[in-house]
Amino acid sequence: MNDMNRIIDITKDVALRNIAEKVINNTRISFDDGVTLFEKGSLSFLGALANYVREKKHGDITYFNRNFHIEPTNVCVFSCKFCSYSKLYAHKEEGWELTVDQMMNIVKSYDGKPVTEVHIVGGVHPKMTLPFFADLLKAIKAHRPELHIKGFTPVELDYMFKKAKLSVEEGMKFLHEAGLDSLPGGGAEIFHPEVRTQICEDKVDAEGWLHIHKAAHQLGMHSNATMLFGHIEKYWHRIDHMERLRQLQDETGGFNTFIPLKFRNKDNDMSYINESSTIEDLKVYAVGRLYLDNFNHVKAYWPMLGRQNAQLTLGFGVNDIDGTIDDTTKIYSMAGSEEQTPSMSTAQLVTLIKQVNRKPIERDTLYNVVTDYSTQDVDLASLN
Repeated sequence: MNDMNRIIDITKDVALRNIAEKVINNTRISFDDGVTLFEKGSLSFLGALANYVREKKHGDITYFNRNFHIEPTNVCVFSCKFCSYSKLYAHKEEGWELTVDQMMNIVKSYDGKPVTEVHIVGGVHPKMTLPFFADLLKAIKAHRPELHIKGFTPVELDYMFKKAKLSVEEGMKFLHEAGLDSLPGGGAEIFHPEVRTQICEDKVDAEGWLHIHKAAHQLGMHSNATMLFGHIEKYWHRIDHMERLRQLQDETGGFNTFIPLKFRNKDNDMSYINESSTIEDLKVYAVGRLYLDNFNHVKAYWPMLGRQNAQLTLGFGVNDIDGTIDDTTKIYSMAGSEEQTPSMSTAQLVTLIKQVNRKPIERDTLYNVVTDYSTQDVDLASLN
């Protein structure tokens, strides 16, 4: 009761007090409740309530992993208005295209290093077909069988499957058998067509995105989910997006984590839109934690937010700050992210988490514990 009284006393608004009682009593909040949290919830109220749920689920534990990224190409047949990264296929000479051998050289550069995951996403290139990527997956697994391969957004997969004339189920089975272990969360943006038709009309729609993730879940694969916020969407669009994710999670239980992604306005067709404030960003993480009651994890992607803001999110429902990244990731740096060289050593991540009195746990992709840095004295200088 003390926790409930402390949180409820932060606000005098009856609707917010009722929502807090639902959350504390493990009662699912409604669509309208979600919108109300955005419209009326103060930062202190949302933070206290989201942190209550976070600590009930995870205590002070904060996860990270040792991973690296491969971006096969930034050439793309689609023209998303928020994208600062891709080059249209008609101007492909301005972009990059990696061969399987070049990507394998990246993988081999991590030989002997304790990374657990490779993350593969990029543009949609007509030459990078389903067989092309199957060859890459098989080569990675032949070289380093234990490395978890998390790859390809539904935007990429939808194009590959259609070009190969395979159903979603057939295409997912083909890639899974070739070595694909899980899916990242990208390409979700905002699901509602009222927004989607304005910002990314020509790529896979919400139903297609959800169908691909469902097919992966039915194969026993896990995946993540994202939401691009802070542009032209309204509060109810955000809740509509979360509601669709919550429904699929009820059905399959296959999502690992929810990752809100902040819209950045550098060098894209939506540069006229002001970016959201840090206060608004923190509210999105908090509401995500409260609305997505069937998601175990909420992740803040630290290269997009910056290190200090990522620390702040750990008090607003977030229990994961991604990983070492350990590359020169271009997708977000080209969009104007806070971190222009998004790579941190394990020592830096452990320190970042401990600085805000949270317990750093290195995980693998599926949230199995690799190393608990909270229960041992670690020589940080020895960690890369």
